[in-house]
Amino acid sequence: MSRTATPLLAVRQLRVQFAARGRQFWRAPVPLRAVDDINFNLYAGQTLGLVGESGSGKSTLARALIGLQPIAGGAIHFDGRDLTRLDAAGWRQQRREIQMVFQDPLASLNPRMTIGRSVAEPLRALCPELSAAERVERVQQMLERVGIPAAHMDRYPHEFSGGQCQRIGIARALVVRPRLLICDEPVSALDVSIQAQIVNLLAELQQEYGLALLFIAHDLAVVRQISHRVLVMYFGRGMEQGDCGQIFTQPRHPYTRALLASVPGASEEQRQHQLLDGELPSLNRPPLGCAFVSRCPMADEQCTRSVPHARRFADGGMSACHYAVDVAEPVFS
Repeated sequence: MSRTATPLLAVRQLRVQFAARGRQFWRAPVPLRAVDDINFNLYAGQTLGLVGESGSGKSTLARALIGLQPIAGGAIHFDGRDLTRLDAAGWRQQRREIQMVFQDPLASLNPRMTIGRSVAEPLRALCPELSAAERVERVQQMLERVGIPAAHMDRYPHEFSGGQCQRIGIARALVVRPRLLICDEPVSALDVSIQAQIVNLLAELQQEYGLALLFIAHDLAVVRQISHRVLVMYFGRGMEQGDCGQIFTQPRHPYTRALLASVPGASEEQRQHQLLDGELPSLNRPPLGCAFVSRCPMADEQCTRSVPHARRFADGGMSACHYAVDVAEPVFS
């Protein structure tokens, strides 16, 4: 992707906070930063993989991007439009451009509605200009495109497998023809063989419709298969970002290296970087310096007292580490 192209989605210094009182209810709520100063660009036709441990803020970030979670600061620009300034009517119009695929395929579908009605529901809400016949035709076409026979429109979600329900969820998201699709753990609840089918389907649909994808996953092998760029999150902060090949072969941040070392089948060289055995930081008392300081063997006094700023490198990668350096040779093969 050309660095001079205009990004479809530009996120700058995004923060999302929650208020928590703790056990002493008479005290003022303490702001908990679930997403803290996140920055990235996403271009049309590109997939950004978002990875990190549970609780790192990935799903919260996704919900903020689609307007389901209020933000505490920063900016979200979609095709030059600031989404943080939209009211309810503005978001209603914007939802034709941004859609989401959820983690649990069966739970995301109304069990009391046929799949035809479920897929048609976004059209009734967001495309009122379409006639009933046009809605039915578009629903049939989209179901067929994702591999569900249109003859099954009158069936209910419980009559389909998990993989088929996820295909139906993808059809429902794409039926309004969005430009950005946010996939929040779309394959984690599926069997391995079905995961590959869904990932291949998403890649085909991206090529066909020119979609931008934000793909959230724990499975690094899946992320490597589908992503063009990768953003690594930890404790609500961006640790590293770069092209997929660079992240998986030349990781600059110790947290990224530890994640790669945790993948089943990692080499002995990779397992030497298995360093995730320290204490997790506290949300009530976040560290003053680097969020990864309690689990990083490279940490020193500087890491405990100052937050490392993201450093940009010649290959377009970024790393929020005081000691990140340009990597000339692959770290992992």
